Amino acid sequence: MVRYTLAIFFLLILLAAAAPADEPVMKLVQTIPLEGVEGRMDHFGIDPERNRLYLAALGNNTLELIDLAAGKRIKSIKGLKKPTGIRVLPGSGKVVVASGDDGKVRVYDADLNLLGSVDGLDDADNVRLDAEGKLAFVGYGDGALAVIDPERLKKVGEVKLDGHPEALQLEQHGPRIFVNVPTARHVAVVDREKLAVIAKWPLNEFEANFPLALDEANHRLFVGCRKPAKLVVLDTESGKAMASIDCCGDTEDLFYVPASNRIYITGGEGCITVVEQTSPDHYRVQGQVRTAPGARTSLYYGDALYVGVPHRARQPSEVREYRSARR
Repeated sequence: MVRYTLAIFFLLILLAAAAPADEPVMKLVQTIPLEGVEGRMDHFGIDPERNRLYLAALGNNTLELIDLAAGKRIKSIKGLKKPTGIRVLPGSGKVVVASGDDGKVRVYDADLNLLGSVDGLDDADNVRLDAEGKLAFVGYGDGALAVIDPERLKKVGEVKLDGHPEALQLEQHGPRIFVNVPTARHVAVVDREKLAVIAKWPLNEFEANFPLALDEANHRLFVGCRKPAKLVVLDTESGKAMASIDCCGDTEDLFYVPASNRIYITGGEGCITVVEQTSPDHYRVQGQVRTAPGARTSLYYGDALYVGVPHRARQPSEVREYRSARR
């Protein structure tokens, strides 16, 4: 009888220890409907001072504005042609939006009144700001990075690349910009003071490198690749690949969160992969959450991951908010 009781006791302990592994790594906390928005969604922008989320509804040719406090869309700007990248200037709340089909980078005020545009940027794509928010860097064309002064509405510089650039990340405490160039199968390293490419890091067996995230403190660059579906970790001092981890397919966005040492990856396969950084050279997949087919783009802000879900069959167009289910 004693042995039977002890066996049950230890079994209960084992079950209790295993319980957290059965919990989902993230949970869906709300959905924000985007009625009437059709086609593919591209990147997000955030205005933390006004608690606003912006979405480039690429296939719908609109810019969507979401009030995060209210959890609803409050405005839609029509007439953009294939909107892609978005960034919001700190303080003023001005919104910089790149459009691929008309080659424009438009600048709006905080109330989304159009202030003007910089033209001649065919296939304008991802947008990033410098640490002060005074310059915008925009990937465009068959291989170039444009430097734009959003206050003067003027292109003030350019860097030539070996192919159309996708994601880019700027050092906050250094002059470098890391740029994914998928057709060249490398990451280009740009000196933004010299406006010159100073290194090219080949990805070898990894192809279709689209999203990027940067762990500047630990000198690590996270590269999302589609062929095969891998998260590749590069040393930013040498360009050497330090690790590769399986991730969701058709990846388009990824984010590194230093506070939790987690990496969030979204892909059009319809999932979120959560990776834990146990050390700069060691990583493990914490879990994967199903989203919806085509839900490639996302943005991490304020402990939440916002994922753009396009309209497909019975699945309505919406933005989903996910939060971590584990601490």
